Amino acid sequence: MLKGNVIYGQSGGPSSAINSSALGVILESFAHKDVISKVYMMHHGIGGAINDDLIDVTNESVEELEKLKYTSGAFFGSIRYKLKPAEEDETDYKKILETLKKHDIHYFFYNGGNDSMDTCNKISKYLNKVGYPCRVIGIPKTIDNDLPITDHTPGFGTSAKFIANSFIDVSLDNYSYPQGRPIIIEVMGRHAGWLTAASSLANLTGYGPDLIYLPEVSFDMDKFLKDVKRIMDEKHRCLVAVSEGITYKDGSFVAKATKAVDAFGHARLGGVASSLASEIDEKLGLNAKSIELSFLQRGASLVASKTDIEEGVNVGRKAVEFALNGETDRMVTIIRTSDNPYKVEYKSCHLQDVANIEKKVPLEWITKEGNNLTSEFTKYCLPLIEGELEHSFKNGLLDIPHFKNYRK
Repeated sequence: MLKGNVIYGQSGGPSSAINSSALGVILESFAHKDVISKVYMMHHGIGGAINDDLIDVTNESVEELEKLKYTSGAFFGSIRYKLKPAEEDETDYKKILETLKKHDIHYFFYNGGNDSMDTCNKISKYLNKVGYPCRVIGIPKTIDNDLPITDHTPGFGTSAKFIANSFIDVSLDNYSYPQGRPIIIEVMGRHAGWLTAASSLANLTGYGPDLIYLPEVSFDMDKFLKDVKRIMDEKHRCLVAVSEGITYKDGSFVAKATKAVDAFGHARLGGVASSLASEIDEKLGLNAKSIELSFLQRGASLVASKTDIEEGVNVGRKAVEFALNGETDRMVTIIRTSDNPYKVEYKSCHLQDVANIEKKVPLEWITKEGNNLTSEFTKYCLPLIEGELEHSFKNGLLDIPHFKNYRK
């Protein structure tokens, strides 16, 4: 058994489940004190490892730690930072290695999505190259649900639940008047439409979107306007779900992407709902309303899916368990074994098989018209939003954890 301390980091966009995975790593590490003496959190992801900026949670109370299950954001700090290949520049890698040696760390856990798994994979390969004994495990997290191999990712279920219920709320509001209006709701999703697809679950109540547009299908403005007019003529109101990253047939974004990009070179999107509302106003003469869910869909702790949060804890625990059993350069995966009743098991895959690879909504789950989802998507997604947590409140406000060594 490899003895040594643990380091854990959060990366990429926050979610309502990432802190649950942190909790899973911490609690499982505490359960193996014969092997693991200290548990460190990277302060702001890989930046914490590079700069020796760590948060020691070894002596924090379990009671406070448990509150992580109800806490949004990346509580220990996230980051979007692209490591250069070690063959080009070893500067960051050498600093990380110094931090690991200084704190006797031999277990490295990184929690995030596609780009984060790329970071994890690079570090694993470097440590193996220099011969430093350290087991590296990736922990899946992305509300976008676009990591391959795993059935789904923690964070998606709660965001999907928030999105579906938000559409119900907006739809009920729109049905309050004899004459409603076209309402366009923009949902996150650059190349994969999982989050926007989740809006279709609201139709199980009879108050869901009439039209749904995902990046997986090319967008046709003329057809869109015809569909909106048809539905307005029939129902006197129309609710539309649209992914921020929908594109025309030529691949150009419907939203006017700015020249700004993030650390990984991704264009910053936004504004597709307002663009479509303007088209409706101008071409159809209807008073359309646009809504952008924005960061609200990343938090959503008040409507957290119990299934999602429990699986978030479990992938954290499994990461430690797999590493203690000798696995390295792997990512924890969730494998669905049954739909009814819903059951999963936890396995692992090679980091290189998931790094920088996106899983998209299967085309067969999108209707032939390209503007809605089939029952197969409902069957897939519904179990992921089920169950509610008993939240902890103080004075009507969420009871956020307070740690002795915590730093914002």
